[in-house]
Amino acid sequence: MKITIMTADEQIITLDVDRDESVENLKALLEVETQVALQQQQLLYNGKEMRNGEKLSVLGLSDGDLVMMVSGSSTPSPSANELSFNQDGSAVNPAAFQQHIRGDSNLMSQLFQTDPQLAQAILGNDLNKLQQLLRERNRHKSEMRRQQDEELALLYADPFDVEAQKKIEAAIRQKSIDENWEAAIEHNPEAFGRVVMLYVDMEVNGVPLKAFVDSGAQSTIISKSCAERCGLLRLLDPRFKGIAHGVGQSEILGRIHVAPIKIGSIFYPCSFLVLDAPNMEFLFGLDMLRKHQCMIDLKDNVLRIGGGEVAVPFLQEKDIPPRYLDEERFAQEASSSGAQVTSGATEKSAVPTGGQSSGNYFRPLKGSEFEAKVTKLVELGFGREAVVQALKFFDGNEEQAAGYLFGG
Repeated sequence: MKITIMTADEQIITLDVDRDESVENLKALLEVETQVALQQQQLLYNGKEMRNGEKLSVLGLSDGDLVMMVSGSSTPSPSANELSFNQDGSAVNPAAFQQHIRGDSNLMSQLFQTDPQLAQAILGNDLNKLQQLLRERNRHKSEMRRQQDEELALLYADPFDVEAQKKIEAAIRQKSIDENWEAAIEHNPEAFGRVVMLYVDMEVNGVPLKAFVDSGAQSTIISKSCAERCGLLRLLDPRFKGIAHGVGQSEILGRIHVAPIKIGSIFYPCSFLVLDAPNMEFLFGLDMLRKHQCMIDLKDNVLRIGGGEVAVPFLQEKDIPPRYLDEERFAQEASSSGAQVTSGATEKSAVPTGGQSSGNYFRPLKGSEFEAKVTKLVELGFGREAVVQALKFFDGNEEQAAGYLFGG
């Protein structure tokens, strides 16, 4: 596989390495390419340091991935003063500011999601353009605050005006929201990134597929089409028919009592409900997670089975097919936390309730509901196009969209 290494001085190196190669051997190859001693190299992947004894495959590296290399002989970490800003919003030391942000691959990844224009400026070589962008952002923010202060001054002119007092209350509330948003941007920027759900590679009855791991779903679920593809539909027990009621509802066609699944190199017995759900393929629920003593290890980004005897890495976002986003929405509609099953079978408690995925997705906004939010934000002085984009970016959350627009 080919991987790309970016050094601290922006040198781009492409290497063809084996998946089972060790990090130490990778550093040895980089020593030849960069003339930087192996002992002075620090490699970062997804913001985490790569240890010498680890294998590239265990770390989850795949073809085309990017690795950051920080040299021990590089310049020392910049001081807090060098990373501060002037009154006009520009950086005191733009070069140090640029290198500091570049050196944090996790922060760069979040910045590409929340502010791609600034991320491109930081990756570029034009410090004047970066400084100009920082000044424009600061000038725009100062202008917005000045307008808000002027509006408040007019409102305070008549303290007995009921409508004015309501507007003052709304302005104070919005100011608190803006300050909270700015604090989050500074201290918790990853909160604005999209959370990638947990998928692992599995085989069901010998058929490879990508399983959605949902610790909040009480039952393991397979769709009718997936069960047919895996050759399991002939084992369907229709006595367990029912209806799953949640935010929406879906028909339970029955139950497959046992079938082999392969996780890593080991086979495990599994049972699952079969749902008539075209937007969902396979959901690995809490019943099987408990049965096989699974652990969701987010530190190492792996699913451990059998108390740790097998560990399989969670898939990266680029390895998850886009159509699987529909499967995540299904977890809200057909297996929400309040779901109940009306079943003709003896097991009426077989309730596929969901928790992990259901809280992270909003119901699609109806036209009138969305338009009302757009109108409300446009009345605050923002352009309609910017308002629509902000609402879509925050999945219809009006307060987050407003905070983003005020802070823009």
